[in-house]
Amino acid sequence: MSDAFTDGRRFRVLAVVDDFSRECLALVADTSLSGLRVTRELDALLAIRGRPATIVSDNGTELTSMAVLKWCQQSGVEWHYIAPGKPMQNGFVESFNGRFRDECLNETLFSSLGQARAAITSWKEDYNVNRPHSALGNRSPAEFAATIALETAAA
Repeated sequence: MSDAFTDGRRFRVLAVVDDFSRECLALVADTSLSGLRVTRELDALLAIRGRPATIVSDNGTELTSMAVLKWCQQSGVEWHYIAPGKPMQNGFVESFNGRFRDECLNETLFSSLGQARAAITSWKEDYNVNRPHSALGNRSPAEFAATIALETAAA
């Protein structure tokens, strides 16, 4: 996604969301996001969360770059691109992006990257910790993820 500072300069936000737990794993804001930057962020997430079987995304240039294709080969993570013009193939993420835009990006006038990052981090924390989802048995994404982690460890 993208937005603008009050002076008109643009910035971008990479959103990484776990479809299963509904947890927002990352909201990375910067003035540009290259494929190499995307792979660095994914490596950091893999170190914390482990390797997913598949990543689903749209066909943005940073996500179809040689850096991402090389990363997929090296990491063993399958990447699935949704069909162009078919955002509902990634429906939950599209809904998440709309909520993020409506509740954070459209509600805040950002004057700096630092201010944007702070506001985005705060919104992400509230989303993960304080918002129950009916699809998760009215638990927050963080609560649901913790429950699943405990169940998996006990099994």
